[in-house]
Amino acid sequence: MRESSRLSRRSLLALTAAVPLAAAVPASASESASAAASAATDVTGVIGGERLARAGVQVRGATGLPKKLSARAWLVADHDTGEVLASYRAHQRLAPASTLKMLFAATVLEKFERTERYTVTDADLAGIPAGSSLVGVKAGITYTVEQLWQGVFLRSGNDAVHVLARMNGGLARTVAEMQAKAADLQALDTHVVSPDGFDHKGQLSSAYDLTLFARHGLQDADFRAYCATRTADFPAGGKKTFQIQNTDRLLSGAYGVKTYKGLIGVKNGYTSNAGNTFTGAATRGGRTLLVTVMHPESGYNAVYEETAALLDWGFAKAGSAQAVGTLVEPLSEGGASASPSRKAVRAAAGSPAAAADGTSPWRLLEGGAGAVALAAGGAYALRRRLAGRGGRHTG
Repeated sequence: MRESSRLSRRSLLALTAAVPLAAAVPASASESASAAASAATDVTGVIGGERLARAGVQVRGATGLPKKLSARAWLVADHDTGEVLASYRAHQRLAPASTLKMLFAATVLEKFERTERYTVTDADLAGIPAGSSLVGVKAGITYTVEQLWQGVFLRSGNDAVHVLARMNGGLARTVAEMQAKAADLQALDTHVVSPDGFDHKGQLSSAYDLTLFARHGLQDADFRAYCATRTADFPAGGKKTFQIQNTDRLLSGAYGVKTYKGLIGVKNGYTSNAGNTFTGAATRGGRTLLVTVMHPESGYNAVYEETAALLDWGFAKAGSAQAVGTLVEPLSEGGASASPSRKAVRAAAGSPAAAADGTSPWRLLEGGAGAVALAAGGAYALRRRLAGRGGRHTG
């Protein structure tokens, strides 16, 4: 991709870059932002449906849910219709770990051609948190964009994330764009602090939001291909390479986990604060289901075992399970605003200060509404233009 082309694509979201989202709205957009924020406060309900804020397991018309579910939150949804078939604490705000990389990919993936080449510098690798998962990116080596994304999806490499974020204009800009993307997707439980999902105070998401990210990401053919890749050869310098494997155990069958028939992906994660998190997608009999599981209490394989059990339930109950909610559509693609009331936010999150840093979804909305109002038209046009590359999927 030529430099001028890359910069022009980035410029569509430039006003959300490197500054707090609330400050990203110019005076010309202030009236639209104020109207959006005012309208949101008048809406009573919960994003995706009021049942998603209720305590306890939510299911209707079907029985037989797995008995041994230890996760602090989980959700089962139909990818194509967006129907939420069952859930538990869908909007509970929890640390997401590397599942947040789905939002990173949904934000940045379309900005660079797969074949574009980039030579990594020491500055690109500065500031990676100690203890991060790494794929082995080295300064002085030239990588294709495809190889960097393989490092993100297969090995959850924070080094690859940081390089791509630097290519995107820097960490601050990328975080701001991710937050704007979350607002456009109506993922208001999500607060982005870093693009890699590493433990940072206030970095939060929910089972509902992570499922939104997966559903949106899987519409892109590149996203779908990366998350389904089991192994790849990664540059080691010169003509040497080494093999990397996907850490998604339902895909790879590693560490005693049985591969799941029909699995597409999507993304797993682990940190000491978040515990294990996972969003998976699988297709059987022409139907694709999404399952997100956050923070199981026992066993390192529990996140995969509980995901598989919920997928099994969803496929078995396809004819009887009735929706308890829905995955909303992005605002930029015609989705109706479904912003929550203060009462609904408290019910979903547990308390006004449920976030680790006290961040309220209302604060995110105030910052995100203006950015989305400003960027939605440009982002929508960008997606439609890039769709001509054959990169979009709906199946």
